[in-house]
Amino acid sequence: MALARPLPTPDHESAEFWRRVGAHALAVQRCGACGTVRFYPRALCPECLNDQPDWVPVSGRGTLYSFTVCYRPASEAFADRTPYIVALVDLAEGVRLLANLVDCTPEQARVGMPVTLAYDDAAPGATLYVFRPEAGAA
Repeated sequence: MALARPLPTPDHESAEFWRRVGAHALAVQRCGACGTVRFYPRALCPECLNDQPDWVPVSGRGTLYSFTVCYRPASEAFADRTPYIVALVDLAEGVRLLANLVDCTPEQARVGMPVTLAYDDAAPGATLYVFRPEAGAA
């Protein structure tokens, strides 16, 4: 029997982010003072140190900035998923996220390809965000 995949453990700063992911409605923080859009969720704006962020929904459209193909699993919990693609995705809103690229073979993945947001309901009460190639991109 394979080990269970590690899942996010929300903290004070990330709880709202993961709640929204669970609702299939990814959002990122935007500074209430200077308007800087940021990811990962944090208490203070990295530009002006304001502590009152807004949450703004994202379009889910992005571009594959970089990726790596994992042929050897990081742990036994991922053994049944190899090969899998770990990707850096630039969202249209100007933030970069780390996620899995799904529905795409390693041979199809290419830097610059358009990708779109999807969700992986990994376990009861635990949803992950992933990306897949935009229709016709792979």
